[in-house]
Amino acid sequence: MQRTWIGRARHVAAAVGISFVVALSSAALVGMSAPRHVASDAVVLGDSADAVLPRLLGRSGKLRAIQGTPDAIRELPVVSAVFEGVDPTPGVHDLGLTTPDGQSFFVLALIPFETKRGATMAGYNIGYWPSERGRPSRYALPEGFIEVTAENQNTPLSDHFRLADFLTKDQRQVWPKMLVIQPRLIDKLELIASELERQGKPSTLRVMSGFRTPQYNARGTCRRCGRAKDSRHMYGDAADVFVDGDGDGRMDDLNGDGRVTIADARFLAAVADRVEAEHPDLIGGIGIYKSTSAHGPFVHVDARGSVARW
Repeated sequence: MQRTWIGRARHVAAAVGISFVVALSSAALVGMSAPRHVASDAVVLGDSADAVLPRLLGRSGKLRAIQGTPDAIRELPVVSAVFEGVDPTPGVHDLGLTTPDGQSFFVLALIPFETKRGATMAGYNIGYWPSERGRPSRYALPEGFIEVTAENQNTPLSDHFRLADFLTKDQRQVWPKMLVIQPRLIDKLELIASELERQGKPSTLRVMSGFRTPQYNARGTCRRCGRAKDSRHMYGDAADVFVDGDGDGRMDDLNGDGRVTIADARFLAAVADRVEAEHPDLIGGIGIYKSTSAHGPFVHVDARGSVARW
């Protein structure tokens, strides 16, 4: 039986604690094909352009995962009413759901933040967010953590990004790792990649720094280090990125002057700024950084909800 999901999409959007981006433009409304295991009374979704379909793939149309705490996941019609035998315990769940282009779509059930006790979780050193220790903070604590294992680290978050891309750059041999990542950031990065491609530039965005645990972030906080004590990286909606179409691990020559300089970071920042102008609900910080002996130029991008430039 074919139906639209107008009512169900509204229930999904209202589910408490669910973190996903709702597409606004009609061009971004996309459907999911029927899962492999469907309840007898399930709604089977088609790909008709005339149907109002679930808005789970973001404004970019390229998100490949939805996340929330187990309690919130249990309230999702896409889980509770459509699929049989789904256990929304913390972890990565492949429900057999696919996008119209055949890509898998995942449910990421978070470990609720309130279960955190002390500075570590499962042997992984996280540290403390400022407000955990009674210090002032402008930001709410994360909703929870994605438990990333050696086996699931390549799970796609979107067409171009996977869980492993955003892991904190320490404790490389420690598994599982805890990750905080916000879908609105992933959506914004995908939109930046699409805009680069539209301008005839490589769309290969590399993440130099994604999520930072508080203990890792604290290592680089000093007057000249350029790392904020209450960095947006600690809240999962910031990434330091560069374009690396040639795969050499450094920023490409985006402005075509034959050199790789801070001017190329400015070019990328202008692309990010254009994306924000077209999608004001994804506004945030854009910061331009020059080369050092350790890395090439890069751009900080976040989706904090207010405009910041440096």
